[in-house]
Amino acid sequence: MRRFVFTFAALVNLLFLDQFVKEAAVYYWKGRPARVVVENFFNLAYVENRGCAWGLLQGHVWPLAAFALVALAVLIWQRKAIFPSGRWGAVAETLLYTGIVGNLLDRLVRGCVVDMFDFHWGVHHFPVFNVADSYITVAAAILLISGLGAGWAEKKKGAAPHDPS
Repeated sequence: MRRFVFTFAALVNLLFLDQFVKEAAVYYWKGRPARVVVENFFNLAYVENRGCAWGLLQGHVWPLAAFALVALAVLIWQRKAIFPSGRWGAVAETLLYTGIVGNLLDRLVRGCVVDMFDFHWGVHHFPVFNVADSYITVAAAILLISGLGAGWAEKKKGAAPHDPS
């Protein structure tokens, strides 16, 4: 119960931050050129993404919203198998739920996902993203690292003791 309360409270606060930043992007940057924050590296911009990651599946807002709902349901249903116990598992769970819900809200309310963080290095340009995307990315990194760590621990546990002779 304690983990549920933590997850829900954090989700609400993180979701508020995500939606606040998106509203600010709409208010300050919609219809205006990108604002340079760090020359040749980082801009604040307004982009309406009617697809998913990296602009894939453009114009498929409702199928993507349905997919997000199904993914969220599966994550909740299988949460004990997906998320490790402990603090980092709770953090990954919270961030992943919040990222999915944040972008789902955009799709349902705006008909697109609002992106605003624009990173580039010379001619290399990373796709524009938002706070919810960052939550999802950090959650995935935590799950990947914890999964690798668990694999290494199992491998080490099953290994025979080192015999120097």
